[in-house]
Amino acid sequence: MRACMPPLGADQFDHEDPSESRQQSSFFNWYTFGISFGGFVGLILIVWLENNKGWDIGFGVCALLILLGLLVVTAGLPLYRNHVPEGSPLTRILQVLVVAFKNRKLQLPEKLEETQEESITEQGSPEVPDKACINAGKDGPWSVCSAKKVEETKAVLPIFISSLIGYMSNPLLFTFTVQQGGMTNTRLGKIHVSPATLFIIPSAFQMALLPVYDRFLVPLLRRRTGYASGVTHLQRIGAGFAAVILASAIAAVVERKRKADPGQMSLFWLAPQFFLLGVSDVTSFPGLLEFFSSEAPRGMKSIASALFWCELGFSSWLATLLVQVVNRVTRRGHRGGWLEGGTLNTSRLDLFYWVVAAVGLLGFVNYLYWASRYKYRHDPRVVVEPSADQDSA
Repeated sequence: MRACMPPLGADQFDHEDPSESRQQSSFFNWYTFGISFGGFVGLILIVWLENNKGWDIGFGVCALLILLGLLVVTAGLPLYRNHVPEGSPLTRILQVLVVAFKNRKLQLPEKLEETQEESITEQGSPEVPDKACINAGKDGPWSVCSAKKVEETKAVLPIFISSLIGYMSNPLLFTFTVQQGGMTNTRLGKIHVSPATLFIIPSAFQMALLPVYDRFLVPLLRRRTGYASGVTHLQRIGAGFAAVILASAIAAVVERKRKADPGQMSLFWLAPQFFLLGVSDVTSFPGLLEFFSSEAPRGMKSIASALFWCELGFSSWLATLLVQVVNRVTRRGHRGGWLEGGTLNTSRLDLFYWVVAAVGLLGFVNYLYWASRYKYRHDPRVVVEPSADQDSA
């Protein structure tokens, strides 16, 4: 469902129409807002129902809400633009990778037009995928690929791979920031904030920032830069990765202060890193969704959105691997690793945050390298209609 909803929404807008192009960018902002709002309601309403009325009531309300969402989606069926994909995009990607591997020792001709009728649009990625176009004397989709297939693969994979490390810091920061919150003074006036509901804070920041970004910041940036989304997709993603690096550094400083006075530090001290996590989700989250959906060829839009969710999963797996590696490296005899203490007070989360910041910085530099070489399939600038004077000239 998560893989299909973004491309379905994006299909309702025409890239060639300037006004619809701007509306598509706005759609991804409000789609992300909807995810944040749903999580916000769940953390308040559903958690309260399950704790006070019973899990059966909580699950029952969830089922009713899902049914309501299904009815709303169904009501719009007569109005949707439905672009049916042809063939399997995964098969096309595998064919390019397999053929490129077979031809890895072959030399590219000076002009790729000599091997294909169509020329390949340079995407700024390595020349290895281009070798899938070399005809080694055998026919068939697993022996030689068209330029279109190569373009489809090159449009998605480099940014997907380079974004993995950049997004790896997010699950770590979310998880450990909530644990930090549970070790602070969680009273906000007369209200006691349960650790289970601490995710409300980044969700609230996201919900507050998204309308401001969409309604005020994007129009301002659009007038200055000429881009339909205010900035390019890759610039927006990069801003989110930079925010996470800054959040990691701030979290390290705050954690060191918290350990110096356990249990006394106010939850408000976590507000800066929660805020920066919200900034990251306002920028990189919808930015990656929009990038994969808008830049992927029509036949790959659904699988491109699925790649985004796969990226989140792979990043979480890499984050778990980083925790294990750090614990193993920092383990000394009977002393556990930095994150193997009984509580955060006996762990070295502050030092681990610096490691996360360093890894995030390396991933950010790698991302900048690929992003700077990428060539957009669709012009991200606003199409300006010519005036009558220009037409007559």
